[in-house]
Amino acid sequence: MSSSHGVPQFDAPQLIALMNVFILNTGRCGSTSIIEACRHIDNYSAGHETRSGQLGAERMAFPDNHIEADNRLSWLLGRLDREYGDNALYVHLTRSPEKVSQSHIYRFSHGIMRAYSRGILRGLDENADAFAVGMDYCDTVTTNIKLFLRDKTHKMDFQLEEADRDFRRFWEFVGAEGDLEAALETLRTPHNSTRKNKRYRKYSGNWWLQRMGRLPQDR
Repeated sequence: MSSSHGVPQFDAPQLIALMNVFILNTGRCGSTSIIEACRHIDNYSAGHETRSGQLGAERMAFPDNHIEADNRLSWLLGRLDREYGDNALYVHLTRSPEKVSQSHIYRFSHGIMRAYSRGILRGLDENADAFAVGMDYCDTVTTNIKLFLRDKTHKMDFQLEEADRDFRRFWEFVGAEGDLEAALETLRTPHNSTRKNKRYRKYSGNWWLQRMGRLPQDR
């Protein structure tokens, strides 16, 4: 294995054996846009949270030649390691924790933040600041991913703030074939952005009461 511009390079026989790609992330960091861009790759399928509702062995039964982004895998890293170990390509997708947390404070009423604030953090003070909870979530997930990747050979970092640069590196890293320029154009188009409407209410202090509908929505 050699390296070019910080991206591991594999000879053809080795790369052929490593055709599952996992994009690990906190959520709210561009994973949907990246998967949409990956649909311009001819030699991989690509999906976002495609098996998140499956149980048992089916949860990890991803097809060969497939790129998967699923932030919930950060809670299933032991099973991911058991199934794929060092025989996959791993991408750690990151975004500024402050921006991730700012996005999450509009989503406390459902999804991963509801699960984290009500399930993982049992007995959380109802006056806890929503932004601080989001930062705590980001730190937890990021630390889990870094520990998982510590002994992995085939890995790369992808910063959303440098998406054009890092997608080119990603293209090389996975040995992608297809229309790179079309992929980059798709990547530059936001997907799954947080819409500040009735569904996405901003939570701050007293987020618990706001979520229960006992405080007026922020204006």
